[in-house]
Amino acid sequence: MLDTMAPYKPGKAVAAPDGRSYKLSSNETPYDPLPSVVEAIAEGARRIHRYPDPGATRLTEAIAARYSVPPEHVALGAGSVTVAQQLFETVGEPGVEVVYAWRSFEAYPLLADLAGVTSVMVPLAGEDHDLDAMAEAVNDRTRLVFVCNPNNPTGTSVRRGPLEAFLDRVPEHVLVVLDEAYIEYVRDDDFPDGLTLYRDRPNVCVLRTFSKAYGLAGLRVGYMIAQEPVVSAVRKTIIPFAVNHLAQVAAIASLEAEDELLDRVERVVKERTRVRESLLGQGWTVPPTEANFVWLRLGGRTLDFAAACAAEGVAVRPFAEEGVRVSIGSPEANDAFLAAAASFAAK
Repeated sequence: MLDTMAPYKPGKAVAAPDGRSYKLSSNETPYDPLPSVVEAIAEGARRIHRYPDPGATRLTEAIAARYSVPPEHVALGAGSVTVAQQLFETVGEPGVEVVYAWRSFEAYPLLADLAGVTSVMVPLAGEDHDLDAMAEAVNDRTRLVFVCNPNNPTGTSVRRGPLEAFLDRVPEHVLVVLDEAYIEYVRDDDFPDGLTLYRDRPNVCVLRTFSKAYGLAGLRVGYMIAQEPVVSAVRKTIIPFAVNHLAQVAAIASLEAEDELLDRVERVVKERTRVRESLLGQGWTVPPTEANFVWLRLGGRTLDFAAACAAEGVAVRPFAEEGVRVSIGSPEANDAFLAAAASFAAK
């Protein structure tokens, strides 16, 4: 079975002949860690000869306090993708189906295969989730439905009314997972906050991460907020000590420095607007995005476009025969990408 699985492909770095290198392929923040977070990590390093708190008690309590939820509603993992894997494992048995849009987060098919469940991929409607088709795909074998919001890699979002109507159609035995890895970048006033929805809907849970806006991608820490029975089940599937000590320390420090972090997020959002408007001005079709990346559907030109960017030292994330996802980086990196895109468009 393992021989038939396609491995996850992380974003790659490239370099131009003159040594320039801009990695816009992994949706990382372009900013260095905050000084207060670095200080907390340095202090925490004095205790790496000890095992981390297996329950991540202080971090769990900090997240619970931040969102005004009970600690019993919080489950942690080594990145939100690992929490997603724990969810897959809780339902993993022959015959179980998991529904999600496609294209969406590239890890979903791999996690489904590893858990031994059947993926039901519902094609996007243009660049958006087709919620009607997803609701129709749910049956007695369905145990999970993933809604990646904003969607990776298209950046589009499901709005409040359509999502609530969709949730009303999903049976109670099906857990709807709102994957909100990029929610800090959302500026749409009609975007549905999963942490509001889950309170009155026992079959809704929310995934979030410290990897993107909080800049802790290298430490791997994510979390789920859900009703206690869901959290209890997911906690049973976590590998002991999965969230390491430095990750716990850094996440707590990041929450304490949230105002400063969110100021950085606002700068990324402004650059996102500039990049998208510049691409539209060049003649590209770019859907509205609520994440820290833009999406260009290029079809058969995808790999050629990615190669042209790489020649200029800009790494983007290509999905062959579909399109490219381009992370928002520093102004310098974004300018390099826009120049490469303009040059490709002029050919």
